[in-house]
Amino acid sequence: MATTDRLGRVVRDLRISVTDRCNFRCVYCMPKEVFGSSYRFLGRSEVLTFEEIERVARAFVDNGVTKIRLTGGEPLVRRDIERLVERLAAIDGVDDLTMTTNGVLLPQKARALADAGLTRVTVSLDALDDATFQAMNDVGVPVAKVIEGIEAAVSAGLGPVKVNAVVKRGLNEHAIIQLADRFRGTAVTVRYIEFMDVGTTNGWNLADVLPAQEVIDRIGARWPLDPVGRTTPGEVAARWRYRDGAGEIGVISSVTQPFCGACTRARISADGTLYTCLFAAAGHDLRSLLRDGSTGTLEARIAAVWRGRSDRYSELRAAATTSSARVEMSAIGG
Repeated sequence: MATTDRLGRVVRDLRISVTDRCNFRCVYCMPKEVFGSSYRFLGRSEVLTFEEIERVARAFVDNGVTKIRLTGGEPLVRRDIERLVERLAAIDGVDDLTMTTNGVLLPQKARALADAGLTRVTVSLDALDDATFQAMNDVGVPVAKVIEGIEAAVSAGLGPVKVNAVVKRGLNEHAIIQLADRFRGTAVTVRYIEFMDVGTTNGWNLADVLPAQEVIDRIGARWPLDPVGRTTPGEVAARWRYRDGAGEIGVISSVTQPFCGACTRARISADGTLYTCLFAAAGHDLRSLLRDGSTGTLEARIAAVWRGRSDRYSELRAAATTSSARVEMSAIGG
């Protein structure tokens, strides 16, 4: 039976960060001036082992989770990640095992991930011109590397592949139509994400947010759209279908149209901390239980934390943004 929080929301989705490291330095997530050469990342002993991650996943499944997403940092920089995928895919009750990645390592990894049991992938791609994309990833990676990764995922059967684009006003809003045009009529769905105030290091400002409705209006003026809605109550993206049958897009509007009321997601950081909100200021240590306690205790702890959950940061953003410290996106993967 699914565990329910104080606002009646069940826990269905678990996002597991397998590493705090990344081969990008995206300006909205891991800005180079903070995550530079002197930044201290987690040591090997501080990161959960594959066995520990599997135990956490099983405990969450016992509490009602049916969907698991692997994140980072960049999950594909974790050595032998396909071995973890194989472990998680074998858990009875996991209906959907997915991954969010920047895509550059997919040409080497996509087939092994699919063979291990990964269901599908979401690839981050914020622009189609190198000048903008490289300014956003800040390590000089060209768009072609990510496109190659997307194609590798499609070929391996890791689909339907989704492309996530964080839209920041004045930086990459010109990419909205370009991305739609590039992936219309393909097996890839583009999802546009409002620039969010995750953490405290990305220089977030409300003036930089391009509302999801504006994205819909711009694309709809070029190719008429019809609303599809959300597949499930906890789905983060509102879906829109091209009227000419060329597929669909999605928008994630955490800032302008919060969806806290239907949030079913829990997050585990690479060091084994449970966060009950993307914008959480503090988490709950599970690593100590994993290393010192029993599985039964772990399951009970997860249930107790979720039952006490009342997070709805996005609905309260106006009051909370200026004062609260928040965990960085690089720690819990968005």
